[in-house]
Amino acid sequence: MLDRLRDTARRRLPRSAIRALRRARRRDPGPEDLPGLDGMSDERFVDVAYWTVLLRGPDPVGRADHLSKLRDGMPRSVMLRRLAESPEGQQIAPHDALMSLHRSRMLFVQSLPRAGRILDLGGVSLQSDDGALVSLGYPYSFDHLAIVDLPPEDRHELYRGGTVDHLVESPLGPVSYRYHSMADLAGIADGSIDLVYSGQTFEHVSPEDGRSVLDEVHRVLRPGAQLALDTPNRTVTAIQLRDEPMAFIDPDHEVEYTHAEMLALFDAHGFVVERAHGLNLCAAAVDADAFSLEELAAHPGLFADLDRCYLLAYVVRRPE
Repeated sequence: MLDRLRDTARRRLPRSAIRALRRARRRDPGPEDLPGLDGMSDERFVDVAYWTVLLRGPDPVGRADHLSKLRDGMPRSVMLRRLAESPEGQQIAPHDALMSLHRSRMLFVQSLPRAGRILDLGGVSLQSDDGALVSLGYPYSFDHLAIVDLPPEDRHELYRGGTVDHLVESPLGPVSYRYHSMADLAGIADGSIDLVYSGQTFEHVSPEDGRSVLDEVHRVLRPGAQLALDTPNRTVTAIQLRDEPMAFIDPDHEVEYTHAEMLALFDAHGFVVERAHGLNLCAAAVDADAFSLEELAAHPGLFADLDRCYLLAYVVRRPE
């Protein structure tokens, strides 16, 4: 979402990029103002710059133009400033929108139940070895948190980072890492997990793999335990992208679901929905069929009107 639509705001956009953007709006920053960005390839930098400044991936013409300018010697700081000062950049406030989404996701995570044994699917955080769940403010201590994510070389380049190969002692409890697909949890015993969290990750696997994920989660959860999941709402993202040359809001997304589609998936895989929330209300955008980042930014929180919110968030239970 964001770090992923940040860390959603969670893996796509590093904080260093946001800080560099804010400086770029005020003045022409030098290389020392771009920590974490100067080591990227030109291709990755263009992707990150577009997502940071315009909250979208680069269109083919813009990508080719900026790559050409970078290779001809244009400083990266100048590219950031030019994007920020473009007509599109002046019309939106992506930093506010990303932070608003991040705040809503934190509220959702802080509402989750206490659990001893937790599994976080796709939970690597590029900002902290404690992982995404802890970074988002999960409020309870736990016996153990296992994070499953792809090896860095198998991730989209926007999400590549170093691996953690040791037990991490977070403020809430021990955190370990497993590097493989979340569609195959064969190394985790049946009925051994009290809570599974999937934050802005379910949309990164194909529909077929998504069904495997739900089957695997059902298997590893103890009876009565819960899955918490948040994901983009296709009803709103389709409006956002209608005039864009992009299929989804993230170049690594395989699919984006509507609320009705998510409910059907949970039912088909044996889950009972305990709670369902929309995050960041975009009612006017849906009603007028015209997306607004300003509206998204202005309405953080958890809402009952899921069909008109930017993100969907669920707590579902494996029946006893």
